[in-house]
Amino acid sequence: MATKHEQILDYIETLPVGEKISVRRIAKELQVSEGTAYRAIKEAETQRLVSTIERVGTIRIERKTKENIERLTYAEIVNIVDGQVLGGRAGLHKSLTKFVIGAMQLDDMMRYTEAGNLLIVGNRSKAHEYALKAGAAVLITGGFEASDIVKRLADENELPVISTSYDTFTVATMINRAIYDQLIKKEILLIEDILIPLEETHLLHEKDPISRYHEKNAETTHGGFPVVDENGKLTGIITSRDVIGHAPGDLVEKAMTKDPITVTKQTSVAAAGHRMIWEGIDLLPVTDDGNRLRGVISRQDVLKAIQTAQRQPQQGETIDDIIKSQLRMPSADKLSLEFRVTPQMTNAYGSMSYGAYSTILIEAAMAALKTKNRKDSALENITVYFLNPVQLDSLVHIKPVILDISRKSAKVDVEVSLDNEIVGKALLTFQLLDR
Repeated sequence: MATKHEQILDYIETLPVGEKISVRRIAKELQVSEGTAYRAIKEAETQRLVSTIERVGTIRIERKTKENIERLTYAEIVNIVDGQVLGGRAGLHKSLTKFVIGAMQLDDMMRYTEAGNLLIVGNRSKAHEYALKAGAAVLITGGFEASDIVKRLADENELPVISTSYDTFTVATMINRAIYDQLIKKEILLIEDILIPLEETHLLHEKDPISRYHEKNAETTHGGFPVVDENGKLTGIITSRDVIGHAPGDLVEKAMTKDPITVTKQTSVAAAGHRMIWEGIDLLPVTDDGNRLRGVISRQDVLKAIQTAQRQPQQGETIDDIIKSQLRMPSADKLSLEFRVTPQMTNAYGSMSYGAYSTILIEAAMAALKTKNRKDSALENITVYFLNPVQLDSLVHIKPVILDISRKSAKVDVEVSLDNEIVGKALLTFQLLDR
């Protein structure tokens, strides 16, 4: 049976897009406490089912898929620019296709403004009216108000008119940054992207006999299975090691490993892979907040997904991507690398930041291992010695040396020099991943 938390989330999903939601209303309609309703609404916000706007409230929005995650809703625009909604609140759930900066003559402005757009402009009332009639929302910069005619048009057409105290350039930069961040999120693989769903998952029940495990094992050749109770909640996991010494008639609940490690659909594949490798786990159950089983992932699924993602073109550039793009191979020695310190890589004092420094060391060591054995690797431990600060625009040389390598692990020494003087050293330990 679903928990009250799950019932509230299911109820919110059934509400029409654009409907306003409140803690008090949810608590009254579903007969739950306001605390339970509040926590469920916050979870719905995390799942992008609702959006909360200051001075407006919480509204139901359309759940975004990976394909259109970079498309922002007008509700999100309000939060990004610290805006105030002057009219058209009923349209806050709608998504915008592009934004137009109104730094041109009125006729030219209207040629570029279409339905689903967001016109960013100052206190130009005629432009506001024409945009709303064309089916576009309006973002008024500089903290200006809208006329009563514009507010009425906004309400009639269900298109938001938003006011912000920021100037046009700042607003455009903030929205661009938000879209860029969404592109980066789009590239991050989550468990929900590789999940074997519940209907395809082979599982056992607590009251099944051990003989049922052997039947499942012979049928699927899988070595482990999640175990659930009569309500579908995960209670354990059973593997070939667990059944050793148990008679065929013994119950699964007597042999299973209780309270297994789990992940949720929103866990990143990289985090799950890291946990599986470190814990020596081949099968990881996926659960929801109520500990109900939603599916499983295998170590092979995780490694395959990570290796596939590494071959995909990047749409959004992270700090790590910027650092990697600066690494160069200066000579025929495939292990030696060069790195130019750019402004993004520095701290407040103009020296290379510890984060950038560590990333360079890790990337250089991983590149050396890849050249040596063609395997992917996961960092296990790093010890760094910062001997001298590295200034902006410095060209540093990185020399990784593989000290020891086995089938499962490797140790790499990395030396960083500037003008033939050693400025840093590190010792890194890696686990090597089988393809």
